[in-house]
Amino acid sequence: MADVLYQIMGRHRVQPLPERKPGWLKVRAPGGPNYLRLKQLMRELDLHTVCEEAHCPNVGECWEHGTATFMILGDVCTRNCAYCAVSHGRPPKFDPAEPSRVAEAARAMRLQHLVITSVDRDDLPDFGAWAFAETIRQVHEAVPGCSVEVLVPDFQGKHDSIRTVLEARPEIYNHNTETVPRLYKKARPGGRYERVMDIFRTAKRLAPDIPTKTGIILGMGETNEEVLAVMADLRAVDVDILTLGQYLRPSDGHIALDRYVTPEEFRMFYERGMAMGFKHVESGPLVRSSYHAWEQVQAAGV
Repeated sequence: MADVLYQIMGRHRVQPLPERKPGWLKVRAPGGPNYLRLKQLMRELDLHTVCEEAHCPNVGECWEHGTATFMILGDVCTRNCAYCAVSHGRPPKFDPAEPSRVAEAARAMRLQHLVITSVDRDDLPDFGAWAFAETIRQVHEAVPGCSVEVLVPDFQGKHDSIRTVLEARPEIYNHNTETVPRLYKKARPGGRYERVMDIFRTAKRLAPDIPTKTGIILGMGETNEEVLAVMADLRAVDVDILTLGQYLRPSDGHIALDRYVTPEEFRMFYERGMAMGFKHVESGPLVRSSYHAWEQVQAAGV
């Protein structure tokens, strides 16, 4: 009966989760010299990084490589996704000088690739699109040759906002799918799976030469079959780059962890994704959307 129940619920396990994380999820605590330098720089410029706000397990590795994902438009989100560690509520007023500070940080860090993301800003008329576009322009001007990847919110699906960002010519346009359709209402109540697919169709129509990218987090109750179906949907709308990683519950108030996906399963997703035609697939327990972003740029031919 238990096996049948879990099959109906779309789950893989019938045994309780282990009390400790599997060994493949253990990482060294950050604290190297470059990490400390970049942390100080972010505070001096009053900037936020998703590396810190989302409790990314790879912050030490990436910051030691001199790579960071800047989070613009403040650190308070207008949505309350059940898996996300970022604070939600009423965001502060947008600071129009923020794009220049990001460009200053990129110049100081001598970056070759920069990732820009943001909280959802449903309170702004354009949902924050201008801020992304201006940051792209200022970084390109301040650091010639630096490629810019944007990890944008859904802009409520508004094509004008998508166009505003693409006209600033980012090197990669990224929006995370996050989970399978069945779990959207539970995990991402402010989002719509169909809207995500339309975002990628629109991006390819407006700028067919700009690579598109998305990410999925696993372990919230999806089945492997559902993940493969989402991957097929993403290829159908010509997404170029895919990342898959393990969900780690930020607190007891967030959606429960359903399972630890094994390295062997992540390898299977990588192999199936490459066979489907993605230009690059980054798949592993510790993978996050911007993990090894510098390698993904090369794989996408930017």
